[in-house]
Amino acid sequence: MLTILAVVFLAWLVFGYFGYGRWIAKQFQLDNARPTPANTVNDGQDFVPISPFYLFGQHFSAIAAAGPIAGPIIACLAFGWLPCLLWIAIGVVLIGAVHDFSALASSVRHGACSIAEITRERLGGGAGRAMMAFIWLALVYVIVAFTDITAGTFVSGDDALAGETSFNPGGAVAFASIAYLGLSILLGLVERYLRPPLWLATIVFVPAVFGVAYLGTMFSNVFAFGHQTWGIVILLYCIAASLVPVWALLQPRGYLGGFVLYSAIAVGVIGIFFGGYTIQQPAFKSWDVGGMTGMLFPFLFVTIACGACSGFHGLVCSGTTSKQLDKESHARPIGYGGMLAEGFVAFMALVVVMIAGNELLYGPDGKAFAAGKIYGNGIGEFLSLLIGRENLPFAVTFGAMAFSTFVFDTLDVGMRLGRYLIQELIGIPGRIGAVVGTLATVALPFFLIFFAKPGSWVEFWTLFGASNQLLAALTLLSITAWLYQARKRIAFTLIPMLFVLVITLWALGLLVWGNLSTATGFDIKLVNGLASLALIALAIYLVVTALIKLRGERGAEPAEAVPAV
Repeated sequence: MLTILAVVFLAWLVFGYFGYGRWIAKQFQLDNARPTPANTVNDGQDFVPISPFYLFGQHFSAIAAAGPIAGPIIACLAFGWLPCLLWIAIGVVLIGAVHDFSALASSVRHGACSIAEITRERLGGGAGRAMMAFIWLALVYVIVAFTDITAGTFVSGDDALAGETSFNPGGAVAFASIAYLGLSILLGLVERYLRPPLWLATIVFVPAVFGVAYLGTMFSNVFAFGHQTWGIVILLYCIAASLVPVWALLQPRGYLGGFVLYSAIAVGVIGIFFGGYTIQQPAFKSWDVGGMTGMLFPFLFVTIACGACSGFHGLVCSGTTSKQLDKESHARPIGYGGMLAEGFVAFMALVVVMIAGNELLYGPDGKAFAAGKIYGNGIGEFLSLLIGRENLPFAVTFGAMAFSTFVFDTLDVGMRLGRYLIQELIGIPGRIGAVVGTLATVALPFFLIFFAKPGSWVEFWTLFGASNQLLAALTLLSITAWLYQARKRIAFTLIPMLFVLVITLWALGLLVWGNLSTATGFDIKLVNGLASLALIALAIYLVVTALIKLRGERGAEPAEAVPAV
């Protein structure tokens, strides 16, 4: 049964790429004769054309953080695996990959501008500023949540490591992560100044990544800081990472991180097809499991989030990836294909729950284990098929490291995107604008990390998921407006936009009521409730503005379908 499901799912992804994805690409009339912004600007800082294979690794690493792993696991535990599988399969091909590719292609055609700038150009200045405010608020939640997660991991380690090894799990993760960043910087310098063939750099540096993971187990007591200290250190790193050229850290780190993901996927494939596992968990549990977020509609979609569709991906596509795309034809394998690969990561995370017995999912008190523990144990089981059961502790360490590394990778990408956004808003170019944009973006996360209790990210997670999905809907709204103005087909972006918009506004409305009705003074619930209300207001404003704008343009001359860069 499991093998059949996996074969069908993979066949569906293949159809998505070669069938629907190819048709979607034709709607944008990709043309390699048209120079991309990476080539026309090529400033050696943010605009740097690179090979599609190198860029795919960086892009995939940036978009595939904890979302497609934690989301499906949490949703499967709540609602059963069948509704999760259906949403991941349908959502990733018809909505998520369409969103990512469209965001990348649209940004390239608009000079590698952000989605907010595209919104301003197509719907007016007010809509552009509203979109900037929405994106910035969403990014703050991303940075705060993932900084707190990573800081906690560096202190105590992922739950997957607890009780499995004799070393300090948090220190092992911290050492390996720092060494991994050091390798990335070294690779960037080597690529910049020595320019070796990519294959040579790959066979040297990729094995070194796994080597530093092993070294983490050997030197697990070198870095031992408290939770708050790690949070501040991580944010300081994000500031530096946001300001250095992309070739110095972002590109090489993403490239190496992509191979960790590739390895996790390969291990998952081996486990699924050759492990002989059977499905042990129920296909469906309940339409409502109780609590403020326990209803399958709409919270299944918000919880899975990145595994099927993610607004954060649109920020990556239009913020960093579009500035490095060498040819327009590369947009489909990187944008559409990258999201399909993330869909398989989500499927693999779902399988980890499907094949596990209750003793691997729930503690003695009946509470579910953390997603990191479940994923780490699952990947460890798969990997032990290759390296033997006697090496299970190291295998589980690798699984937990994969989970932690991608969370950490997302942070500096989010900070850089926030910096780009502020620079566009204030109109200050160059290094001064970069510094101002970075400090403006990091100010609120610094405040929240300094004063919040450790583990507070849990209070923000559902709101992060809802804002992330709603951002995807608003991105599709701007792209639909552009296509409508150009008198092009719009159904392939309009229908997904309407579905995601309704689902996320529904979820945010319930979050507003649930948080504000239970808030006791100025607490996290009050902040979450007010933030949810602000997101709803901004979204409604953007939708109304789009309707008024497009209605007023009815009968006008079509806008340029493929604007020059």
